[in-house]
Amino acid sequence: QVQVVESGGGLVQAGGSLRLSCVASGDIFKINAAGWYRQAPGKRRELVAEITRSNNTTYADDVKGRFAISRDNAKNTVYLQMHSLKPEDTGVYICHTNLVHGPILYDYDYWGQGTQVTVSS
Repeated sequence: QVQVVESGGGLVQAGGSLRLSCVASGDIFKINAAGWYRQAPGKRRELVAEITRSNNTTYADDVKGRFAISRDNAKNTVYLQMHSLKPEDTGVYICHTNLVHGPILYDYDYWGQGTQVTVSS
């Protein structure tokens, strides 16, 4: 049984920082690629950042220079460090992972339930 759970969201003033965590639990063999998506009110779900197994990263244009995605493979955890937060960063941040787990080793896609990030003006 595999679960992906996000944490670290909350209410923060503009200019503040938050670090989101995405933890995959279960009989995890490895996480391949992972990404953070944002679902903002009135907007389409957006890929904010993604990271590959080899630590290559990509970012949405509006977060470049402010956000950093990273991973700790030993902890099966993916992070999103967010600095200089803006009100337009507000939304539900959802973690996606492509991972390999047992008992039969195969890759699957898992989504977390999301964590709310609210940035006040």
